Amino acid sequence: MSCVDLQNKTVLITGAAGFIGANLAKRLLKEIGSARIVGLDNLNDYYDVRIKEYRLKELEAFENFTFLKGNLADKELINSIFEQHRPEVVVNLGAQAGVRYSITNPDAYVEANLIGFFNILEACRNYPVEHLVYASSSSIYGTNRKVPYSTEDKVDNPVSLYAATKKSNELMAHAYSKLYNIPSTGLRFFTVYGPAGRPDMAYFGFTDKLREGKTIRIFNYGNCKRDFTYVDDIVEGVVRVMQKAPDKQNGEDGLPIPPYAVYNIGNNRPENLLDFVTILQEELVRAGVLPEDYDFEAHKELVPMQPGDVPVTYADTTALERDFGFKPSTSLREGLRRFAEWYKEFYMSEE
Repeated sequence: MSCVDLQNKTVLITGAAGFIGANLAKRLLKEIGSARIVGLDNLNDYYDVRIKEYRLKELEAFENFTFLKGNLADKELINSIFEQHRPEVVVNLGAQAGVRYSITNPDAYVEANLIGFFNILEACRNYPVEHLVYASSSSIYGTNRKVPYSTEDKVDNPVSLYAATKKSNELMAHAYSKLYNIPSTGLRFFTVYGPAGRPDMAYFGFTDKLREGKTIRIFNYGNCKRDFTYVDDIVEGVVRVMQKAPDKQNGEDGLPIPPYAVYNIGNNRPENLLDFVTILQEELVRAGVLPEDYDFEAHKELVPMQPGDVPVTYADTTALERDFGFKPSTSLREGLRRFAEWYKEFYMSEE
């Protein structure tokens, strides 16, 4: 692997007002003072824009952060950003996320995840970069029976359009790596959670509903297992990956071997959904989001699986550990405690 020094570099982060993007930008701005961070986001209203604005406000306190509002699918805009800022490292986290939303709003996924990613690849070809890191997803494993999921597994059976677009990103990146020798690394993220996270994620939705006295539905009767990964752990992994690009090298035929890699980034420790909900409830009471005497049993409904969902997802992260010496370390309780405290401050401080 080739070392990529981030000092004095310009890093373009797409999806910079998003959950992972904003946390990554904040971490780089705090720790690599000489790096210039250019953040792109379209600030769409897929979820509460106030959360995106809250994340951005934190970033705009740093003088070496530049925010651009715009759309990945706008080719002229993407080219002008590369022309003007000449990023050496690109982290593409901008995408239309969510499995269920892709069933009702397929156009948004084709625009952001296919056309948008194609525009990024084209720009990396025309304005060469040291490393392109991009978000893939654990959802590409589809209905694979074998767990933990390994990057060696065949992933040709997506069960949602979202998953299909993410698999396409990996294929497109491979082609561009091969054709134009662009060092690229794809990261298959597993369920990411934490403060100022995405309101469409289960833990956040559960919290909203419990607070409103509504009933939460727990799928597969609570027998789902997910690799919940705390956002700071994800960011630590991304920062390490950014600094090591796949080597450019030629094969025996003298042609480039694509400088291309894909990793799982998750906790490698699947948690049962019922246990997750129990810890979440305890931490919401502790933070004062819910009253001490809250009757959880009355607000819980165990229901069958939903279409497009899979019962167990967790990551085989041995390659990430081997190549980057990295393994997530935040316990579920610690992560949910930080989320509950943030939630109380963000939503309830004015009450």
